[in-house]
Amino acid sequence: MGGGLVGLTAALVLRHHGVAVTVVEKRSTTSPQPKARRFHMRSMEIFRELGLAGLVHHAARDLAGHDRMAAGRTLAEAEQLPLWQPPGPNGGVVDVSPEAPCLIAQDVLEPVLREAAVDAGATVHFDTELVAFEQHDDEVVADLLDRVNGDRSRLRARYMVAADGARSPIRQALGIGRSGRGLIGDPSVNVYFHADLGEVVRGREFNLCQIEHPGTPGALASVDGRRRWVFMGSGDATGRDWPAELRTALGVPAPDLEVRSVLPWQPEMLVADRYTLGRVHLAGDAAHVMPPFAASGANTGIADAHNLGWKLAAVLRGHAAPALLDSYDAERRPAGWFAADQSSRRTLNLRDWASAPDPALAHPYVLTAGGFQYTAGALCTDPEHTNDPEPIAEFDPAGRVGTRIPHRWLDRARTRSTLDLAGPAWALLTGSRTPHPTTGHPGLAVHRLDTDFLPAGQSLLIRPDHIIAWRGTDPAAATEALTALLNGRNGATEFART
Repeated sequence: MGGGLVGLTAALVLRHHGVAVTVVEKRSTTSPQPKARRFHMRSMEIFRELGLAGLVHHAARDLAGHDRMAAGRTLAEAEQLPLWQPPGPNGGVVDVSPEAPCLIAQDVLEPVLREAAVDAGATVHFDTELVAFEQHDDEVVADLLDRVNGDRSRLRARYMVAADGARSPIRQALGIGRSGRGLIGDPSVNVYFHADLGEVVRGREFNLCQIEHPGTPGALASVDGRRRWVFMGSGDATGRDWPAELRTALGVPAPDLEVRSVLPWQPEMLVADRYTLGRVHLAGDAAHVMPPFAASGANTGIADAHNLGWKLAAVLRGHAAPALLDSYDAERRPAGWFAADQSSRRTLNLRDWASAPDPALAHPYVLTAGGFQYTAGALCTDPEHTNDPEPIAEFDPAGRVGTRIPHRWLDRARTRSTLDLAGPAWALLTGSRTPHPTTGHPGLAVHRLDTDFLPAGQSLLIRPDHIIAWRGTDPAAATEALTALLNGRNGATEFART
């Protein structure tokens, strides 16, 4: 339920795993607003697995090269800020991911995902509203209304994914509360406008520009690098003379300036107290809302869909017990809280962020490259290594259980990554000198690697969502671990010793 960014991604992930899926959306079209614009490396890795990364990068071509920040009294006076990149262990640039992050407005990305979902075989219904639903022992029954002709219909499904937004009628109907900081900071207003500013910003292209004019302080976001812009200002008054205020902030006449919408909003941080109730699973804004720092909410929602999709598929295809689905809440709710908390602690002071990032905050690559570590869920944790958690303030992926497998190129042409070894199936990675195991589990591919995070004698079991589920010295035990996880059992005590 919900045909936005997260709902469409969930449909694509499910079709990737061969599951029949129906998308229901009450709006007539995908988002008419730019909304989220920055999609992290981790999100692009998910699109890579789905075969969509190239399409997304192509659709984002207008903003190619606009990854810098800028600041100035007005747009005309703004200068690009230094491009800050976290240094590697030896001072070099870290090769973090097989995919670069992508700047693309949500109203450009969603049509790409909708077309891809239809092409992949998903049934997609827009102009269709969920009127009511009920859960039974073996199904969810949804009553739907066609908003064009008034027809009513009933849809029966095994499970329902609620990707119906921050106000989520489904979450409210389930009586699921939310916790968190609530409202954060002061009211704000987003002004979406058109103006041809291509020549004004030429040579100073940016993603976000901090406007420091005392009369119109705020930030200017580039939607397409030339004509489409969003100004984010303070206060909640929407009836101001926005053309005049915008021209002040821009510092140029902009005779063709046209205000398209003015939306008041206030940042807030709220996370659902549970992500699953019965056969209904919350995802995206329905599960978590957070300030829009680096589009954290959108990227977290994409990761929700990736995590939930393979688990639903395993259960629906009879490969796993329904108890496996309990791990969705155990994993994604802490991850949602982490992302919301980190997003809440950022500010719009781009000068300070670019020059002296707060050392108490999570390392940017932890946020953008899937550096959050699951500590409970569909994992076989090792009690002997509980004192070696994934660090937060630095980016140091080492193949720990509960983390995304570190990226390493597998060929000189830099076309295949370690992340390509899993998804949609499981994979077992072994050290180059480890005896070749007989897994006894059909569909579990075995790959030998000679890499720094997998010493000789070690093996890693990789889930379909690229997460390390088990690590040990006896690769044959990986089959037992896999069986236990699919049956919804955490193997911390039973299998870690192997």
